[in-house]
Amino acid sequence: MSTYHADFAWRGGETAVADVRIEVANGIIATVTEGVAPHPGDEHVSGVVMPGLVNAHSHAFHRALRGRTDNGGSDFWSWRKQMYRVANALTPENYSELSAMVYAEMTLSGITGVGEFHYVHHNPDGLAYSDSNEMGFAVVQGARRAGIRLALLDVAYLHAGLDQPKPLPEQQRFADKNVDAWLDRVDRLGEGGERWTVGLAPHSVRAVHPDELDEVVGARYGRVVHVHVSEQPAENIACLAATGKTPTAVLADVGLLGSFTTAVHATHLTSQDIELLGASKTTVCFCPTTERDLADGIGPASALVNAGALLALGSDSHAVIDLFEEARAVELNERLITTRRGLHRPCDLLAAATSGGAHSLGWTEFGSRIGIQPGAPADFIAISLDSTRLASFSTASAAACIVYAAAPADVSNVWVSGRRIVEHGRHTDIEDVVSGLRNAIAQVVSI
Repeated sequence: MSTYHADFAWRGGETAVADVRIEVANGIIATVTEGVAPHPGDEHVSGVVMPGLVNAHSHAFHRALRGRTDNGGSDFWSWRKQMYRVANALTPENYSELSAMVYAEMTLSGITGVGEFHYVHHNPDGLAYSDSNEMGFAVVQGARRAGIRLALLDVAYLHAGLDQPKPLPEQQRFADKNVDAWLDRVDRLGEGGERWTVGLAPHSVRAVHPDELDEVVGARYGRVVHVHVSEQPAENIACLAATGKTPTAVLADVGLLGSFTTAVHATHLTSQDIELLGASKTTVCFCPTTERDLADGIGPASALVNAGALLALGSDSHAVIDLFEEARAVELNERLITTRRGLHRPCDLLAAATSGGAHSLGWTEFGSRIGIQPGAPADFIAISLDSTRLASFSTASAAACIVYAAAPADVSNVWVSGRRIVEHGRHTDIEDVVSGLRNAIAQVVSI
């Protein structure tokens, strides 16, 4: 049993409560008591304690592209060419190292769990490693070093487009021979292990065609499904031309919408798409900093939530790793295009950044708990109130203060499953994350 006494805690809603005692046993929050003095032996935690942030959509190796793709005009498709160059420089060894350092950067920013949308499976020529999941296990090893909870979302990438049956040469290492080969490979991953799980990720309707998506339904076996949906207008145009339907309608027709599914991006939707996603209680994962970095557009977050969809957040290409920014950007982006404020309550944005992501990744042990609650895994963080950013902190508007003012630099301590992995702003197992990240990036790009 470990016991903590926090100055404040966010337990859901717009407010924070003071003088909160938290007992942790076997990696689970056992009790939470408000308004009490510390007991002898309690560890004092200054600032605000809240659940760890959950990054529901990550491509770890994209972190190497930060600051390298912004010279001159370009769009998503030209950015993608640069991404391929990095992808094809990855080896099991340097990918494990890069993943560890990217995930360590996440933990320093308060992220305790991540969904890795993993699609670099084979050698650059498309031939499998002796263990066909070697690259996936490299990611798992990286997560273990960083101490983060991981959902390995194994990606099927079978085609270059709806009208292109074969992957492009630069996509060879992403692709399995067919949907059955992919499912067989994923089955060999098993159910995961300590603090890591496995999910299915048909990349998109353009990369996994409707008849193949139909096979995913019967092979799910309780696993979550993540899929890119309508990130670009060109994707919708191609899907309509090939099938007469939008990507969302294709997923609905094959039975891949529901509370087990997360539609990533969902930026360019019709009103019918919104209705389908909402009525099926599908989770939608918005990644605002990547969507603006790639000039993708602004998705209809409030319309989706009002229709019944759930909301999660991701940092995707890691243009920045800051889930506070992802949360506030959902609201602030919509303010720009609607000229209205208050489309999302701050507490709902915090929920999207925590319990919403956990639900998206299938971590049922978190249940529907929002805020610091007994029975949840002891994945929580402490936010210091000692910076100028949070000098105006108020318990009455705690959620708003966190969403609209906090930054990764304000995260002082991080626990995963009851184990502290960040202490006073430093990773407890990786001595120098900055140098480690710099060196790992140098292995896959030319400095």
